[in-house]
Amino acid sequence: MRRRRLLAALAVFAVAPLAGAFVPRPLFPLAGEVKSSTARRILVLANPIHTDIALPADEDIRRTFSFLADGGLPLFDPAVEWIIVGWGGREFYLQTPTWSELKPGPVLRALTVDRSVMHVTLAGEINSDAEGVTPVDLSPAAFEKMVDAISISFARDRAGRVTLIEGVAYGDYDRFYEAVGWFNAFAGCNTWTGAVLREAGLRTGAWNPLPQSLVWSLEAFNELP
Repeated sequence: MRRRRLLAALAVFAVAPLAGAFVPRPLFPLAGEVKSSTARRILVLANPIHTDIALPADEDIRRTFSFLADGGLPLFDPAVEWIIVGWGGREFYLQTPTWSELKPGPVLRALTVDRSVMHVTLAGEINSDAEGVTPVDLSPAAFEKMVDAISISFARDRAGRVTLIEGVAYGDYDRFYEAVGWFNAFAGCNTWTGAVLREAGLRTGAWNPLPQSLVWSLEAFNELP
């Protein structure tokens, strides 16, 4: 009996991410906004386990993320075209810059409970046709709502300042910051990405812990470029 229950639990855990992609959230489409030439394009970037959101490095976005310059990044360099933002588990994010550096400890924390961090990277040109890149066009109002949702994910002190995690980065063009919320296997980096996209009026799967299911649901339930 115990073995059957264990097998049933494992089956549910394996199927749930796929099932979540087929059930849209919200269940019914929201009232659509009139599209115009002022649409703002973002990119959803996916690798096998993680998703990020790339924001265009326009003047208003550079102002919103002006604290990056305080952290030593060349935010106002004309070569910067995108500001890439993601949320994730602190220990796994900070200790696994490459797959070759994967350790059991961070993996265990990622499967249980961990504090969260924000990761921000400056990038130049990104090929929107490349594998793992999903372009999304948003109305100005939807774009603003999404940026607001990203902004409030940064933990701030009483003066409203973000908290840079000193001495930790993958390279010269990225930084880590303290974030709001706790990371776990059920509410991870990809569910954060989905929640932020829903703030912009997009529909995703009901539960998308995997990048593949999140991207599929975006393509299935929304009109994308």
